[in-house]
Amino acid sequence: MPTSYDVLIIGSGQAGNPLATALADAGRKVVLVEENHLGGSCINYGCSPTKALLAAAERAHQLRTAAEYGIKSVEPDLDFAAVIARKDAIIKRSREGVRRNLQQEHPGITVLHGHATFTGPHTVQVGLPGGKMQEIKAPLIFINTGTRAALPDLEGLAEVPYLTTTGLLDLQELPEHLLILGGGYIGLEFGQMFRRFGSRVTIVESGANLLEREDDDVCAGMREILEADGIELVLGAEARRVSQNEEGVITLSAHTRTGERRLRGTHLLVATGRTPNSDTLGLETTGVKTDEKGYIQVNSSLQTAVRGVYALGDIHGGPQFTHISYDDYRVVRDAIVHGKRRSAKQRPLPYTVFTEPQLGRIGLSEDQAREQGIAYRVATMPVRTIGRARETGRTTGFWKVLVDKQDRILGAAILCAEGGEIMTMFQLAMMGRLTYPQLQNMVIAHPTWAEGLNNVFAKLEKPGAA
Repeated sequence: MPTSYDVLIIGSGQAGNPLATALADAGRKVVLVEENHLGGSCINYGCSPTKALLAAAERAHQLRTAAEYGIKSVEPDLDFAAVIARKDAIIKRSREGVRRNLQQEHPGITVLHGHATFTGPHTVQVGLPGGKMQEIKAPLIFINTGTRAALPDLEGLAEVPYLTTTGLLDLQELPEHLLILGGGYIGLEFGQMFRRFGSRVTIVESGANLLEREDDDVCAGMREILEADGIELVLGAEARRVSQNEEGVITLSAHTRTGERRLRGTHLLVATGRTPNSDTLGLETTGVKTDEKGYIQVNSSLQTAVRGVYALGDIHGGPQFTHISYDDYRVVRDAIVHGKRRSAKQRPLPYTVFTEPQLGRIGLSEDQAREQGIAYRVATMPVRTIGRARETGRTTGFWKVLVDKQDRILGAAILCAEGGEIMTMFQLAMMGRLTYPQLQNMVIAHPTWAEGLNNVFAKLEKPGAA
């Protein structure tokens, strides 16, 4: 007979974990099923490990460039295995914290390790270690199984020891020459990271620009930053085939506007997007609907086509960010526990690309404002005009802010040191419906990065043509 619970959560990511504790604290009997490590992608192979490695890469860069500050520069003596060990220690502590939170600090939660497969709309069979099976039944089910690396249809890929971001995080030796297929934010973060560790890096992107969501000037600014670090960028390149010779050299052949390019390296990272982990859940037994890519279809309350079954986080498509997954948890928690309904389709989308300098983005880009027919004015300010930038020597990049007819902020792109933190200041202004003159005339402590809010609007251009 199936074991009955009030709530079944499949996947322990940034939506599933807090939802388990919230519903257990509300008196529900909860079971959480996780096939891999507790914590989901953010803790195990996403945000936490990559930002830990980026911090190490930044230290190496500071040693190389110390002469700019009157300190003798040195070439870092990189112990790459030790860098990876530090990252692993951070992950371990995070996993232990998640386990403690779920199994010790919140009674009412049962954690099962195994693969969950639906056998009906509200019944799931879990394959446990040792070959045992357990059937679970629950009126409320939340699918939080995330995504995995999407592999392109590339001739020869199956015969080459390619890496996804998960495998790259566990390397014990530094690649001599890393080829990266994909110029999105993942490819850029890893590209700059490994370049600063000392690898040669080549990024191959099929589009004409890096970061397809961004305006051309933002893409151009990012390109200048990466090329200044010594990264080779091959844009507008359609990868055709990949191979490896007896010496272990990987050759990636790509068609470009100037003809065929044969790019050679020691390692290949495939960073061409993600695909949902929905294909092994047995959804065909439930009535839950997916789109052509396999993402689970949900309404504005994150409910699937089956009553009582929800999809949270990356599995339902759309922007794949940890903070969006966490907000999915809040949307569902508020509806079920507090009786307050809020649409998951109408919310801000802040994000940060953790290159150095960072790119922080909130609201509309200039391209999006034009596409939507929204009249706007735009203010652009070079970072070098900020006193804090000159004093710290971090003068690369610019701020770009859009305002509407009512002088309120429409969006911002902050390509700057601490760009994510600065972007959040604009987000707060947008949430508070502040006008740009209020920011322009605000008394801000000197000398801080925030002082740029006083100055960025000095040269607002005329409204853009709708």
